[in-house]
Amino acid sequence: MKPVGIFYGSTYGMTEKVAGQIKEAFGKSAEVDVYNLKNSTLEDMKKYDNLIFGTSAWGIGEMQDDWERFIDQFENFDFTGKKVALFGLGDQKEYPESFVDGLGTLYCRLPDKSVIVGEWPVEGYDYYFSLADIDGRFVGLVIDEHNQKNLTPQRIKKWVDQIKKEFN
Repeated sequence: MKPVGIFYGSTYGMTEKVAGQIKEAFGKSAEVDVYNLKNSTLEDMKKYDNLIFGTSAWGIGEMQDDWERFIDQFENFDFTGKKVALFGLGDQKEYPESFVDGLGTLYCRLPDKSVIVGEWPVEGYDYYFSLADIDGRFVGLVIDEHNQKNLTPQRIKKWVDQIKKEFN
């Protein structure tokens, strides 16, 4: 498998922690680099054909601040030959009407949807509405560290096994 670049935006460290867990789930045989979006450039992303973008949700439908500052740069980014998997964090009990909307917003603002892999089932979550739910599937891995932390390791493992196949 070609190298993987994980780019995340994290305010309080939860998304950073999940990015690290995703890297670990790939195992030692895969080359996976993790970048804090705050310190990243498009040049960093261009090095990878396999990309993973992670964000938390803020307010109603907002991505994490670093993504808000970065996302418009994708207008000048050539996604040809790339595959992009997404993951998002949210709180389904506190924000059931906007659960993981940051992930949905990130998906919506990406200029080339044809490169997206790694959709995720909505089963096992309890929410009212989510911008990340497209036709009954999440656009990427969804993690709720507030209410379902015990499910995080198995969700990450299953998703990484899935996207390994989709990246190849």
